[in-house]
Amino acid sequence: MAKVKQTTKYVCSECGTISPGWMGRCPACGKFGTIVEEIETVSPSQVAVKKSDYPRPVKLSDISREKIVRKKTGIDELDQVLGGGIVPSSLVLVGGDPGIGKSTLMTQVAGVLSKTQKVLYASAEESSAQVKLRCDRLKIDGDDLMLMNETCLNNIIEEASDYDVLIVDSIQAVYLEEMNSSAGSVGQIKECASRLMRFAKSNKTTVFIVGHVTKEGAIAGPKVLEHIMDTVLYFEGQPQDNYKLLRAVKNRFGSAQEVGVFEMREDGIFGVKDYNGIFISEDRGTEAGSVVIPSVSGNRCMPVEIQTLLSKTVFGMPRRMPLGVDYNRTAFLLAVLEKRAYMPFYSYDVYVTAMGGIKLTEPASDLGVALALASSYKNLSIEKTTCAFGEIGLTGEIRPVMQAEKRVAESIRLGFKKVILPARNLSQVEKYKGKIEIVPVKHVYQAIKLIFDGDKSAE
Repeated sequence: MAKVKQTTKYVCSECGTISPGWMGRCPACGKFGTIVEEIETVSPSQVAVKKSDYPRPVKLSDISREKIVRKKTGIDELDQVLGGGIVPSSLVLVGGDPGIGKSTLMTQVAGVLSKTQKVLYASAEESSAQVKLRCDRLKIDGDDLMLMNETCLNNIIEEASDYDVLIVDSIQAVYLEEMNSSAGSVGQIKECASRLMRFAKSNKTTVFIVGHVTKEGAIAGPKVLEHIMDTVLYFEGQPQDNYKLLRAVKNRFGSAQEVGVFEMREDGIFGVKDYNGIFISEDRGTEAGSVVIPSVSGNRCMPVEIQTLLSKTVFGMPRRMPLGVDYNRTAFLLAVLEKRAYMPFYSYDVYVTAMGGIKLTEPASDLGVALALASSYKNLSIEKTTCAFGEIGLTGEIRPVMQAEKRVAESIRLGFKKVILPARNLSQVEKYKGKIEIVPVKHVYQAIKLIFDGDKSAE
């Protein structure tokens, strides 16, 4: 009989790095207090693996092309974020804060898919009676939906071998019997995710995994958990808010920048198609410091209002507080405005926010943020029918951006009368000149003079 050997290792619960001993700070990700001790049982294999057991290499031309038919979830916003629907045999991770609505969303998806496919909902955190109460609240017909209350992943996989879709809620609550560590540990999460990945690919089963996030907003567990997945979705928003954002941060079968907007109601979560009023306010244009940016996320364009506020600093070092906008990008724009547009911000505390809790990561939002900051500095409002987009360089030049035509078309649809854009994007939007006033600009100082002083000769 082979000997069983136990080894002790120290693993970072954030990034999965293995250290030779306990440390207060992880040497890889720099987090404090994340190194945990784990005991691993190693049993040498009694069966020698033959060379013939390995998959043999084949010519690329000999591989037949598979036609992928996506499955609709019944929730249009979720299908949009997934890239058009569910890809068979894929592994999808849905993460979010507790109480954000992950289980509610997955229950609705299970209810819709169970009408045409065999679906197994494995609940490791809630009892069957609790899931039944949620299904009654969501008015889900449970005649075809199979429910399993189990925490052992081996039993779940064995039972799910005959199903088309498997939903595991959650990955932190299931465990493998052959591992001595407790459920939710780094080793358990890594091995459970790997086991589900092999099951999904070999058994042609689509697997949805629900995962919790840490206080920093990342999936609880090592970063390798995201690498295994085909698609990683984050549910964002405050539990007390009605509107939630579903963001794709990784998608092997679609865009990784898609954002879906959902509204939480008593009878479930429903997609929101009309974003007007969610990310922009009705009384914009009456106060200084706000402008609308046609922001592109994946395949869609959404208008987002940027609001800024300046206040005299009472400390030696002024504060920079951006929400929804990158901190370093904000500091970069403030430096450009001070040097190239002659606006000193060193004696002001600067607050910048993107309405609705959305995060703007694309550089096309630079011009909108700069104009909003200039509006606050001059205490002059920008007309509510004006929007702006463009990337700003260190020299103050306004650089062209991608998908300018889509941004202008969406601005026209929403009733905007004027759009400020990079001059090098003008040729792409010439056909819209009769529908909206197009203002091309080459430099941030020129854009500010045009908006606030009406000086068309500024360079």
